[in-house]
Amino acid sequence: MSEFDIRFCTREGFEVPAVTAEQMREVDRIAVQETGPNLFQMMENAGRNLAELALELLGPAWSKARVLVLAGGGGNGGGGICAARHLATRGVRVSLCLASPERLAEVTAFQRKIFGATQGEEIHLDELTEKSYDLILDALIGYSLQSAPRGRALDLIAWANSARVPILSLDVPSGVDVSTGDTPGVAVRPTWTLTLALPKAGLRAENCGQLYLADIGIPAGTFARAGIQYVSPFREKFVVRLRILEVKPERESR
Repeated sequence: MSEFDIRFCTREGFEVPAVTAEQMREVDRIAVQETGPNLFQMMENAGRNLAELALELLGPAWSKARVLVLAGGGGNGGGGICAARHLATRGVRVSLCLASPERLAEVTAFQRKIFGATQGEEIHLDELTEKSYDLILDALIGYSLQSAPRGRALDLIAWANSARVPILSLDVPSGVDVSTGDTPGVAVRPTWTLTLALPKAGLRAENCGQLYLADIGIPAGTFARAGIQYVSPFREKFVVRLRILEVKPERESR
């Protein structure tokens, strides 16, 4: 166990509370079942923010860039596919590779359908070596990680880590336990991570790279129902950079 407490704050020094997988799951449940926004809205917000950050990171040469999006079959994958669509509609050359194209959640399949109307291409794992990329978006596994990645997800993680291409992970690097920071198997090694709504308790500089936080439209009242005291850190922005601080806990006086 680390001798330090981990805290997250904006560059202006505003501290942001972190959540475990269980807490984030409860926030999502309350949003979907009670307050809104629904899954489609949150996914769209996540994907658009991911695309916007990708464009910023690509810099002035973004219009000539080639981007690979690795997406799983759940909500995290849907956000990645949404980002792929936004990039493709702006003329970025986008390749989408799905870990489980035959097993997609309803909202994720809907995002795939929309992506199919763009100029982007969907490719298979064995086609990855045929092209070079300027950026990889990792949207394979979100906070729902239960065990070590396996199957095509494992193959895609291994390929991404060996590709020598900058990686931007969505919410959490695939393969990292969001509550503890542990990696039960192989995990993506990103340059940057865009985490959603609130930072995840297991994120560390060594497993997530530079950390950003995205607003996906969840109101303060939703967090309050989940027992989380929340004040928006975003001000006029939708994506903010976060610092990860290691703070030595104060010893209790005897």
